[in-house]
Amino acid sequence: MNYFLRANKNLLTYSLIMLLVIPIFGFNFFINFVGNILLLLFLIPFLLLVLVFIGFNSYKSKINKCSTCGAISLGLSETCMTCGADLENINKKNQLDKKPSESTIEVKAEEVK
Repeated sequence: MNYFLRANKNLLTYSLIMLLVIPIFGFNFFINFVGNILLLLFLIPFLLLVLVFIGFNSYKSKINKCSTCGAISLGLSETCMTCGADLENINKKNQLDKKPSESTIEVKAEEVK
């Protein structure tokens, strides 16, 4: 019997811990633990997908197409690399880059009867 206890000391220790932990904390602890791990396994890929989507939209907003020749540039230069046309006019046409304070909205007041 003494040899059995020495040989399986780890098994006996873990068995005693489980016999004490399960009645004290119940199965709720283990269900929550497994649920949190599964939640992380689903949320980490979702978070990576959101980061890729944000990066793609940021990259997409910097792409300019020359109205003269149709060449595509990344938006770092002020002139087209192919034909030399001015690309600043393209940036002014882009409504996403406009600040709300730069826009004017015409409002016509009417009397309600």
